Amino acid sequence: METIAIPAINFAPIMPEVILSIFGMALLLVNVFVPSEQKAYLGYLSLGGILLTAVSVLNGWNAPVSGFSGSVLQDNFAVFFKCIFLLSGGLTILISDHYFKREGCNVGELYPLLLFATVGMMLMASGTDLMTIFLGLEVLSVSLYILAGLNRASLKSNEAGLKYFLLGAFSTGFLLYGMALTYGATGTTRVIKIAEFIAQNGVVAQNPMFFIGMLLMAVGFSFKIAAAPFHMWTPDVYEGAPTPMTAFMSAGPKAAGFAAFMRVIIIAFPTLKADWSALLWILAVLTMTIGNLIALNQDNIKRMLAYSSIAHAGYALVGFTAGNAEGTAGILFYMLSYAFMNIGAFAIIVLVGKKGEENNNVSDYAGFATKHPVLALAMSVFLFSLAGMPPTAGFIGKFYLFSGAIKAGYIWLAIIGVLNSAASVYYYLRVMVYMYMKNPVEEFDWMKFSAPVTLCIVIAVVGVLVPGVMPAYLLELAQKAVLL
Repeated sequence: METIAIPAINFAPIMPEVILSIFGMALLLVNVFVPSEQKAYLGYLSLGGILLTAVSVLNGWNAPVSGFSGSVLQDNFAVFFKCIFLLSGGLTILISDHYFKREGCNVGELYPLLLFATVGMMLMASGTDLMTIFLGLEVLSVSLYILAGLNRASLKSNEAGLKYFLLGAFSTGFLLYGMALTYGATGTTRVIKIAEFIAQNGVVAQNPMFFIGMLLMAVGFSFKIAAAPFHMWTPDVYEGAPTPMTAFMSAGPKAAGFAAFMRVIIIAFPTLKADWSALLWILAVLTMTIGNLIALNQDNIKRMLAYSSIAHAGYALVGFTAGNAEGTAGILFYMLSYAFMNIGAFAIIVLVGKKGEENNNVSDYAGFATKHPVLALAMSVFLFSLAGMPPTAGFIGKFYLFSGAIKAGYIWLAIIGVLNSAASVYYYLRVMVYMYMKNPVEEFDWMKFSAPVTLCIVIAVVGVLVPGVMPAYLLELAQKAVLL
């Protein structure tokens, strides 16, 4: 009788994903037996899962390990991004219970979905095979479609979920078709094998199938990071989705899109750097400019931050275009900083908001500093960081992104980035003008403080100011995590 040998499987590269998946499945079961008024306990359990996963992730620093025939790799690059994902998920959980209690939603399914979305993001960062990256992307996307439409009593939330689902499925088709064409041209889906095939068969770069495949993958990833002209879904989805979910989508999934995009482009196509740098140059300029110009005219603060998010993707693309160690490290530093400043700003929006999100206009913040000076100061810190003003992490991040571009010879790209960053100051300062220089129209007496939201804001302020004043340690970690 013939024996079948079962190969040894190394679970170490995906142990963080396994831990978080177990917590997510456990929460699905616990949710069935927990009364509606006690759903907040699920949030504490999910935070425990994130902390335990973070310990497993940090154990992988400076100890790269691959598994599943090289389809998954936990290196410093993956560890750094996984920390961003876990941070984004944890901060979102802290502000979610307050929001959904105010809206009167049963939020039991929220926490497992957040954990599964985080699992998908971590797979995207660790994936060294196109199919692994696609698997992570789908786990993330399906969770986000549901999270965007989680408030079933809100027509805007329903619309956001439906729009995101339809456009997301459409963009996924581009990405998967691009992967299929790349496989057809090279005979492999492993990113390192694709690079080896191109190095040995230089003529493949002239193959139309290969070129179109690379272009379609760029389109798919551009949708995920909300790069222009593939950004059209962002303002409607960000405005309609529940505010905590908007905060989460603006930080974690955007970083995951960059992680996968960078892993594929930098590792699989190093010999075609001149080609993809030219494409990224155009994407960066379009994304920065369109995001900032349209944000100038927005009255809804969530919609304004949505276009701001598009512009910030453009800043990160500047470092990506540079394609050097400085630019890549700048992206890692900037994605982490952006998670702090953007989720912190949305945490304050959650506190200020009324049931039904009726007061999300910039003018609704008139006189806010008079009634809540500490919160107004925290909001100002986040807005200054988003604008790239010292001494905040946003300034340090933009400085390294633009420095990388200058070092790589992209002087005009850096100049365009600086000009766009200067233009963005207007719409961030506009919020502060209303907070500090307008007479209060409301008493803000409906605001109720909760310990989790306060903790989120404190963590975010520290995360914005400390790296802005003392960036050396974090930058050193980012430099150790670059792929180059």
